[in-house]
Amino acid sequence: MANKAVLLLSGGLDSMVALAIAKSHGFDVHALSFSYGQRHQHELVAARKIARHFGVTDHKIMTIDLAGIGGSSLTQKSLAVPKDRPLEAIGHGIPSTYVPARNTIFLSFALAWAEVLKAYDLFIGVNALDYSGYPDCRPDFIAAFETMANIATAYGQEGKHRITLHTPLIDMTKADIVQQGLKLGVNFSLSTSCYDPDDMGRACGHCDACQLRLRAFKENGIVDPVPYVA
Repeated sequence: MANKAVLLLSGGLDSMVALAIAKSHGFDVHALSFSYGQRHQHELVAARKIARHFGVTDHKIMTIDLAGIGGSSLTQKSLAVPKDRPLEAIGHGIPSTYVPARNTIFLSFALAWAEVLKAYDLFIGVNALDYSGYPDCRPDFIAAFETMANIATAYGQEGKHRITLHTPLIDMTKADIVQQGLKLGVNFSLSTSCYDPDDMGRACGHCDACQLRLRAFKENGIVDPVPYVA
């Protein structure tokens, strides 16, 4: 019987490849997405398509109000999403697209669901090389959360297995992630990465996420299959 796992599925490139890896390792995947007040709600359309494509056992979309807290250009439309930053500047400093405590909150929901499912494995598609400088994508955050998970849950204290937080992409560049996805036969056209897509879901091509994604496909000698505004 396959081990159950709860995987955070944003609808982006990274979480899609993380899902492909989890499935390739034989996990019975339960996917979790969030409608949290993000301006790029189109990622939930992508998440649904990806979940169906991979045939996950269950896919939940939880609604939480991080826009009510604010503090991020992804949840406050009065704040502009940074555009056309030099690639060498991305990853230095914390940009306005950082959503306060987002991964901590998302992983806490995933941990709660995993406890109900008696799943001892969590997956998140963070990486600490080509990323936008978010503090909750770093290895020390992941290690700290895993330690907390084993202390703060009943099944972590009483169970026979340690709770493991899997980060299969954490040491990969974005180009490496695309390459891994290609090896696993991932259909990247189902995913979306843009922080500021238009009403049709087309990527802007200028935000940090778009720039990192475009460079990754270029470095692999292929064209990104998702539509862009220009």
